[in-house]
Amino acid sequence: MRLNLSEEIVLNSVSEDFYRPKTAVDRSEITRFEKIYTDIYPSIAEGTRFLANSIATQIKKKACEGKYYVLAAGTGLSLTPVYEELIRLHKEEGLSFKNVVVFNAYEYFPLNEKSNYKSITQLRKKFIDHVDIDLQNVFTPDGTIPQEQVQESCRLYEQRIKTFGGLDAALLGIGRSGNIACNEPGSSLASTSRLILLDALSRQEMTMSFGSLESVPPCSITIGIKTILSAKKVFIAAWGDEKAGIIQEMVEGSVTDSIPASFLQTHEGACVVTDLAGAARLTRIVHPWLVTSCKWTDKLTRSALVWLCGITKKPILKLTNKDYNENGLSELLALYGSAYNANIKIFNDLQHTITGWPGGKPNADDSNRPERANPYPKRVIVFSPHPDDDVISMGGTLRRLVQQGHEVHVAYETSGNIAVGDEEVTRFMHFINGFNQLFNNAGDEVIRGKYKEIKEFLKNKNPNDIDSVDVRTIKGLIRRCEARMASSYNGIPLSRVHFLDLPFYESGKIEKLPMKEADVKIVQKLLQEVQPHQIYVAGDLADPHGTHRKCTNAVLAALDEEKKANAKWLDDCRVWMYRGAWAEWEIENIEMCVPMSPEELRAKRNSILRHQSQMESAPFLGNDERLFWQRAEDRNRGTAELYDKLGLACYEAMEAFVQYHLL
Repeated sequence: MRLNLSEEIVLNSVSEDFYRPKTAVDRSEITRFEKIYTDIYPSIAEGTRFLANSIATQIKKKACEGKYYVLAAGTGLSLTPVYEELIRLHKEEGLSFKNVVVFNAYEYFPLNEKSNYKSITQLRKKFIDHVDIDLQNVFTPDGTIPQEQVQESCRLYEQRIKTFGGLDAALLGIGRSGNIACNEPGSSLASTSRLILLDALSRQEMTMSFGSLESVPPCSITIGIKTILSAKKVFIAAWGDEKAGIIQEMVEGSVTDSIPASFLQTHEGACVVTDLAGAARLTRIVHPWLVTSCKWTDKLTRSALVWLCGITKKPILKLTNKDYNENGLSELLALYGSAYNANIKIFNDLQHTITGWPGGKPNADDSNRPERANPYPKRVIVFSPHPDDDVISMGGTLRRLVQQGHEVHVAYETSGNIAVGDEEVTRFMHFINGFNQLFNNAGDEVIRGKYKEIKEFLKNKNPNDIDSVDVRTIKGLIRRCEARMASSYNGIPLSRVHFLDLPFYESGKIEKLPMKEADVKIVQKLLQEVQPHQIYVAGDLADPHGTHRKCTNAVLAALDEEKKANAKWLDDCRVWMYRGAWAEWEIENIEMCVPMSPEELRAKRNSILRHQSQMESAPFLGNDERLFWQRAEDRNRGTAELYDKLGLACYEAMEAFVQYHLL
């Protein structure tokens, strides 16, 4: 069973020449904007193998010389698959780590001795405990010492690195603020190991490990920029859409202390390893016409013209031959004969993405529509990772599908219970208690006993504590009620509202369990029952906590299993990907765009507002101060504005979709 199919989603078909150049000359040409050596792989698995093999080769070389291999190692999520591959090389191919010395790149501060959230503990669980490294050769900053001792401890840490001959390599990830190790924006090129205050974005990222923002320590003891640059080789591993922006800034931007990773541009041995999704904003991938001649497809032409409109501040139909020539697109003039011909072609392509009939318009010519007219009505499943992603991401389209007579099912993939505040539980418990008193059920000992038990748990709960099963059940029930209310508001019968409660989510913590076959089977069962003509899945794979990616992987794996079984219903099924509160599709990638009137946008807002537990007091709103309904409206209005600027129809708001084709 293939459980990571989302890794193979690439919106633009990228020629292999742009990530596997055949010669050094070709590489030099296409990487002219890149200031750090960057290797791009079509999948995380391939990139991981390259990194692990590069490290393994040097470990063996040092062992033959009778020397230590000295490695500074981070613990970020991007490094987990690298450690897994190194462990595999140890267990299956006999790679020994006896000559390896590890320096933990950073440690949280302050910590107590019994803390379960030490960085070194994570490193041991992910890597060290699974190989034959001599524990005497594993070093880490001490996050439990008094603050007045930190400076001397850092000096000794630097000295110890030097006693082993310095770092052979540093293996690190990169944070969304451009930090490497815990060197936050503002870090100096001359910085060595020291105590540093974590910024808000880094602390937000660390909630995956600590369970809540309040539990994340305010500081970290980290090796410095100068220490990292002293390593003979620096590997940066970064994967996925969520890292694409910061990778571009690090690799192609200016050297600046506001992006500490950009200092790697001064290091001859620095290497960034990423996948196609992570490389999506590098010039050679997103604007290849700026580095070399292109094989022009319709999609690449659309991308170039949207870019040209942005550069010239013109709508498509006003672009001239001069605009093309002055901005490196003369090849398109040769291909189409004139700017006019290219403009008309792409204008029509974009116009055809707009439809008020997301399920297809019955008894109509569908040759230029994104969805086919037949069959009508269609059976539709909207997969929603959390119990509000359906209305946040595609509430207008969802409502339109119902109103146009389609059989719409909504499948809520997870309970969403960790995203409910304790005060919501208390509020509902007060209601239950009052209800029983008003209706003479105060003598119900089961309810009274449970009420007292839960009340006592919440009273004594510490910030790091995992909710009890009862509390998680109540929080899940709260979200179910809200989802039912929103579905009813949108005209979806409750018999078509499905709560899948995928097991991977039920860890009780922000960091979820691995998505497994049991999750896929639940999704597959629903697919077999409904046999949909249309499926909508989350395509915002950069959501901060990774739940959307796992949910989408479960759906794609289930579809893959059905395809292997030659399920006939798949022959007449299309899969559409939406994006939600975190991002929107780039206009050049949009294949279906559903417009909304002001009244429809207001109805979408009303359905989002049914999810009251996700308003101001929701635990995971992130650093964006806007509420989810505000983010959704801004995003949808922004999409409409882009279409308007390109000279197409002007709407109040639009929801965008990209089609997924089964592999």
